[in-house]
Amino acid sequence: MDATPVQEGPPRGSLAARLLRIRVGWMLARNTVVSTGAFLLGLGVLWLLVERGGMDEVVASGVSFVVANTLHYILGRTWIFRGTDRAVASGYALFLANGVFGLVLTMALMAAFLAFTPINYLVARILVSMIAGLAMFVINAVWNFRRV
Repeated sequence: MDATPVQEGPPRGSLAARLLRIRVGWMLARNTVVSTGAFLLGLGVLWLLVERGGMDEVVASGVSFVVANTLHYILGRTWIFRGTDRAVASGYALFLANGVFGLVLTMALMAAFLAFTPINYLVARILVSMIAGLAMFVINAVWNFRRV
């Protein structure tokens, strides 16, 4: 009987094959829990900034996104992508860089929803979060935390 050797170095296989592993499914499940909590916090911040602070909806969505993204990194590092060998400071910097991508995507999609549909800004933000959140999970799993 041949034993399968322990893989060292970069992950093998296509990105799709690597993403479809059960281990990655559990990371996505944990990410969903963290993302939902961070998103709800961000949604509350968004509501406060718009309804109580009188801030523009698109700008407020960016501010609330940064708050939620920081919380997501803290929980992501300790629970979602545990075992990463990425240093904390560089991991946070890369997470924020990925967050900039997510922020641009979030704000662009928010602006499009608000400009071209009658959707309420909070409903638009929920829809936008599904698209941006999944994209950010894949980038973090593969590039930043190197767990896929």
